[in-house]
Amino acid sequence: MSRFAVSERVQVAFHDPPDTPRKPHLRTPWYVRGKSGEIERICGEFRNPEGLAYGEDGLPKQTLYRVRFSQSHLWPDYAGPVQDCVEVEIYEHWLERAS
Repeated sequence: MSRFAVSERVQVAFHDPPDTPRKPHLRTPWYVRGKSGEIERICGEFRNPEGLAYGEDGLPKQTLYRVRFSQSHLWPDYAGPVQDCVEVEIYEHWLERAS
């Protein structure tokens, strides 16, 4: 069951990698961390690539979402059309409801 619905506003968590010898394999780009966007689609459930990168089983599966961000929200100096956006696929454990 998906935690978020299409068109719902979400915010990407801002996690600093823990200070450990084994750094996590992070798929969430730095430029969207802490930013809010809108769920564009629910892609399905997949094994977590952050665990798979280290030979783990990647379970439990995580829901993957495509999140749409306004380019002007990501880059304040963006001078292109206001409707320009970037879509990024992000796993559920990186997302929270936007306030």
